[in-house]
Amino acid sequence: MVRFTVLGSGSSGNCALVRTDDTCLLIDAGLSARQICQRLESVGSSIDQIHGIFLTHEHGDHTRGLEVLSAARQLPIFCTALTQETLLGSIKFRQSPAWRLMNTGTSFAFRDLHMECFPVQHDAVDPVGYLIANEVSRLGVLSDVGFITHLIKDRLKGVDSVFIEANYDTRLLDADTKRPWATKQRISSRHGHLSNEQAAELIECIAHPEMNHVVLGHLSEDCNAPDVAMQCIRRALENAGAGQANVHCAGRSQPTPLFDAARPRPRGALFAAVPEPVPRQMALF
Repeated sequence: MVRFTVLGSGSSGNCALVRTDDTCLLIDAGLSARQICQRLESVGSSIDQIHGIFLTHEHGDHTRGLEVLSAARQLPIFCTALTQETLLGSIKFRQSPAWRLMNTGTSFAFRDLHMECFPVQHDAVDPVGYLIANEVSRLGVLSDVGFITHLIKDRLKGVDSVFIEANYDTRLLDADTKRPWATKQRISSRHGHLSNEQAAELIECIAHPEMNHVVLGHLSEDCNAPDVAMQCIRRALENAGAGQANVHCAGRSQPTPLFDAARPRPRGALFAAVPEPVPRQMALF
């Protein structure tokens, strides 16, 4: 079973833990290294159990803890070549990290997991989302995204659970007096962030009666509210005939509970087989 918890999500930092009986990995490392270690311990894990860090993109709220973690633990860092190039120009690593370079759009095996990274639209050099699966469960991870593409819908179709950005409510953003017009335009652009409504549109497209959890992340403190976001997503789930799915909002200051990606089912019932990874699909250096 794939299990996951969001250690923290917001403009101050983003990091999630995904684990099975044999594997533990982090999606992003945007909290401080100390906070990541403390929050891992609070959910019954340890930094010593982590086998790798998978990055969605290079922005500081997703990479803040990388330098310390890579120096102290030499954890493999999975990212695209353009993301690596940008990070090498912005972070002064005390020693060379253990880079593992991915080609966007490829699938590959990571220990007992089947991983797939797919392109998304955001104002970063080469941002990606992830599909993480094993024989019995699929988890989708969609961080900072400005626009839902057909490819995203295709990759996340049928996931058991999804961690997805729901950054702002359109009406609250329009009414916000703290942000200048140009900032609002960037947030709502095709390379900005997802609104509640955009997230709901995706959920309605990919939901199914066996969907287990929808976890919302990166909520704006000023331009969104957990009850507003969850209500929007619940309507989408109801419309898709998946009203039994659980909806949660990840916070900034403490981890979510540890969720099972899928509901209990006989082993192998979801996948006839997880697609066999093709070695040439991914370059590791």
